[in-house]
Amino acid sequence: MHERNQRIQADLDKAGITGEITIFTEHLPTAADAAAHLGIETGAIANSLIFRLDGEPVLIMTSGAHRVDTGFVEEQTGGKISRANADVVKEATGQVIGGVAPAGHTKPIRTFIDRALGAYPTLWAAAGTADSMFPLTYPELLRLTGGEEIDVER
Repeated sequence: MHERNQRIQADLDKAGITGEITIFTEHLPTAADAAAHLGIETGAIANSLIFRLDGEPVLIMTSGAHRVDTGFVEEQTGGKISRANADVVKEATGQVIGGVAPAGHTKPIRTFIDRALGAYPTLWAAAGTADSMFPLTYPELLRLTGGEEIDVER
């Protein structure tokens, strides 16, 4: 396991989350690819996206079936949202685009959770590398991240 996977597994263990990290041999670049491979709905993929909120990095965990409506998120947060570039993602999380997890970050990051993820009994999230994921429930995701629930689409 990669060092990033190990950090995430340690955070899962600390939070009492029993889901284990799976390392895939296939390339699964999109939520739809991952869902097809796992045999689940695309919406049950918990995408980890880094944005800037008033210049500060934030993590938005969104359903794989949704696209973040930045204008709508701005209305809910009262701030200005913009997409973060790869350097900001790496600096904010210690992880790379395509593998950003809801945990295992090098420093704390404010997190928002798409309420739509609550519709699925089991979610799958990236585990720090582009070839790894782990399962958890919506309440576990909230507990793991300390995230604030929002809607990401109107």
